[in-house]
Amino acid sequence: MKGYIEERAIKTAEYIIETKATVRQTARKFGVSKSTVHKDVTTRLSQINPKLAEETREVLDINKKERHIRGGLATREKYLHK
Repeated sequence: MKGYIEERAIKTAEYIIETKATVRQTARKFGVSKSTVHKDVTTRLSQINPKLAEETREVLDINKKERHIRGGLATREKYLHK
């Protein structure tokens, strides 16, 4: 079971880096919760592969900085269609 978790952590990190995906998008893609994705790429991955963890952290930090912009655009779209 432990091997599966480590493999999942690496695959989710690679997916985030390749696609610049958010935690929510990654969770949907892999069929796990956002909490699981976050735990995989922050805690578990830093023990398995620190370099990959750092690259993933950079993408997640960018996503976090842009989060308020995406939320505003979604709200704008919602009210434009009403």
